[in-house]
Amino acid sequence: MAEPGSGDNKEPEPAPADKEEGAPAPKKRRLAGGERYVPPPRKLSTGVSFGAEHFAETSYYFEGGLRKVRPYYFDFRTYCKGRWVGRSLLHVFSTEFRAQPIDYYRAAARAGRLRLNEEPVQDLDVVLKNNDFLRNTVHRHEPPVTAQPIQILAEDTEVVVVDKPSSLPVHPCGRFRHNSVIFILGKEHDLKELHTIHRLDRMTSGVLMFAKTVEVSKRIDEQIRERQLEKEYVCRVVGEFPEHEVVCEEPILVVSYKVGVCRVDPKGKFCKTIFQRLSYNGKTSVVKCLPRTGRTHQIRVHLQYLGHPIVNDPIYNMDAWGPERGKGGKVDKTDEELLKALVEEHRSKQSLDILGVSEEDLSSSAENKDCGDPSDCTKPVQADPVSVTSCPAKDPERDAKDPERNDTAACPLDSNANLEMFDKSKELGSSETENGQTGEKSSEEKDPLCLECRITRRDPSPKELVMYLHALRYKGAEFEYCSKMPQWAMEDWEE
Repeated sequence: MAEPGSGDNKEPEPAPADKEEGAPAPKKRRLAGGERYVPPPRKLSTGVSFGAEHFAETSYYFEGGLRKVRPYYFDFRTYCKGRWVGRSLLHVFSTEFRAQPIDYYRAAARAGRLRLNEEPVQDLDVVLKNNDFLRNTVHRHEPPVTAQPIQILAEDTEVVVVDKPSSLPVHPCGRFRHNSVIFILGKEHDLKELHTIHRLDRMTSGVLMFAKTVEVSKRIDEQIRERQLEKEYVCRVVGEFPEHEVVCEEPILVVSYKVGVCRVDPKGKFCKTIFQRLSYNGKTSVVKCLPRTGRTHQIRVHLQYLGHPIVNDPIYNMDAWGPERGKGGKVDKTDEELLKALVEEHRSKQSLDILGVSEEDLSSSAENKDCGDPSDCTKPVQADPVSVTSCPAKDPERDAKDPERNDTAACPLDSNANLEMFDKSKELGSSETENGQTGEKSSEEKDPLCLECRITRRDPSPKELVMYLHALRYKGAEFEYCSKMPQWAMEDWEE
């Protein structure tokens, strides 16, 4: 079963022993006739930590200015959700995971890819019980990101500070795993067990800070909570931005957690951003941004409201918002119409990956979707017309930490595969055979159940993967880290 939502499920660990080592295991309860045994739940890890076995799942190759990940096999794991208890696997698949036809799950079971309590699923009519542990092996494809390397700005015994390229998510989420900052730092710089202090939106570049220990993370997190941190961004916006300082305090409301869209609305949360123009080249302006609060997409939404959206913003500078592009908060569409228009605009440009969703995500049902987060989403899914099988993890402090963070995730579901191919083909292993120097997939890397293996998608250009918003400076009580000004922010830069 494909576990949708927040990307990587926490690895289950063996439960701690109740008795000292060497003591006999407790006896199993005698089962009634036909009763199925369910092992006791195992202790889940308290945090996400990635090591050599994770980094070795696959490898990178570089092509056309892009960093690409070779397709690989991956296990989605989950314990039985409360609402699944008493329902059959067949019923759960057919009602909650509709991105796949039910024949796919039958074929996956025949292949041994579906396991219940680590035993191959023989019958999809099996009724689920509390504490049942499910595992689904899928053939995973990740979207490409820019090939620009991650520059390490500073490193000591407490922190690692990097200059994050645009298009890279900070940590594994949705369709991204190896193409994330955490994995690249682990695989290419041997930096492991890092603690995320703050995040940046996938399309935002700039200063990004990690703690090396829990103690350091808590210390800096306390500064974040008390708003002792100063953040400075730079961006390039449409038109001639006013020369005088501009303060925007419009409240921001989330339109869709799944797609990651916000707008100015009186019912939203209080926000404050200070803007100062740095230069104007006759068409576009470079603007310094000082967020005093930390709401999702705060800088981008406030600039759109002011009538100066970021030049190449793939959400807030789109035709879908209308002729005024959302200036003054005026949008001639309902939220549902706006989301559909945004999706259609990107679909027409074959750029859904840039928006952060795929056709498979959009084809799945919005009803009764599981978020893949231990605390299920409470937001009514029916309110969101775009059927993406994902939502961000619930974190009450996340807005205070990260004004330009986007936790939107999209589940890597492989739908509508030619299932007859499976019965005619043997199960394929996780091969990394390279075809020439381009790194293209060889026939040994293809999976008979995987739709992505049968589709040729247009690669984005490196230019499409860069948004003109950059975190320039990050300052706390005991530290200050800066990156270089991006090329597009230079006063004499031209498109």
